[in-house]
Amino acid sequence: MEKIIVYGSYGYTGKLVVEECKKKNLSVILSGRNEEALKKQSEQSGYPYKTVDIGDHTGLVNLLKEGKIVIHCGGPFRHTAKKMIDACLEANTHYTDITGEYEVFELLAGYDAKATQAGLTVLPGTGFDVVPSDCLALHLKNKLPSATHLQLAFTMSKGGLSRGTKKSMTEGLGYGGMIRENGELVSLQLGDKVRDVDFGEFKMKTLCIPWGDISTAWRSTGIPNIEVYTGATAGMIKNAKRSRYLNWLLRMKWVKTLMLKQVDKKPGGPSEEKLLTGKSYLWGKVWNENGEQAEARLETVSGYLLTAKTSVLIAEKILNGNFKTGYQTPAMAYGEDLIMEIEGSKRY
Repeated sequence: MEKIIVYGSYGYTGKLVVEECKKKNLSVILSGRNEEALKKQSEQSGYPYKTVDIGDHTGLVNLLKEGKIVIHCGGPFRHTAKKMIDACLEANTHYTDITGEYEVFELLAGYDAKATQAGLTVLPGTGFDVVPSDCLALHLKNKLPSATHLQLAFTMSKGGLSRGTKKSMTEGLGYGGMIRENGELVSLQLGDKVRDVDFGEFKMKTLCIPWGDISTAWRSTGIPNIEVYTGATAGMIKNAKRSRYLNWLLRMKWVKTLMLKQVDKKPGGPSEEKLLTGKSYLWGKVWNENGEQAEARLETVSGYLLTAKTSVLIAEKILNGNFKTGYQTPAMAYGEDLIMEIEGSKRY
């Protein structure tokens, strides 16, 4: 039986991914750098484990040779993705991860030719970032093929972020916002763009953030102007505007270290009740030069639960030989209806 390597398997999201693999009777090797956490997880899940530090290239290659595919859950990915993809190419192992960091999507897109030559797929963003939004973007592009502008927005009910997500966000602090304009990535101040969004069930204010879709949706749809928004309270918008005066400070290594230590003191992620009963809401709009437009909404399960389900669904497809070689986004690889394979997803 072909094996899936789950790297960073003992983190909040990694555990959910492993549980989903177990439900589907998939063969898994647990991995990461924390032997104690791996041993405990191995005893609970019955899966074997291998302790490998992400910086140990030879160890990583040897680990990856034992599997057909990796689901890389060990972020912040801006520090780990390059090491993992380089090892994957050497080990002849398909690469997937659960990042939402646009810089990582841009980095990995640069591996398209090497991956194609090796007959491998490189498919980052197989979780909440960016499966539902990428599928929604392609759905809208198919509704209006001449679209030149795309706006996406998302929010959660019963939210709560995992420790890993908070760490990735902390790493990104100090660099402001980012959109795509005429095909190029363009920076802007956080808090500059705020809009009201009707998510269907409710309306709320949203804030423009540098989300992964400014990279992925551009490749999935070819639409040159892209903005991504997230649901935000008045306080969050105010803090975003204030933060621009502190960017120089937030970029400093010692400040980040201090903030990351604070994150480590917090719970791993949302409670089980929030995980199982929470929902994710997405909205998207496209328009063209003639002013024609199309809108769509998507409702699905909570973000972390979705990440477990979609990352494993994609891994299963790859194990079964259903993949395209080279760099892919979820919608490029599996189309606009990939998200509809997840029970509880509604698009309207």
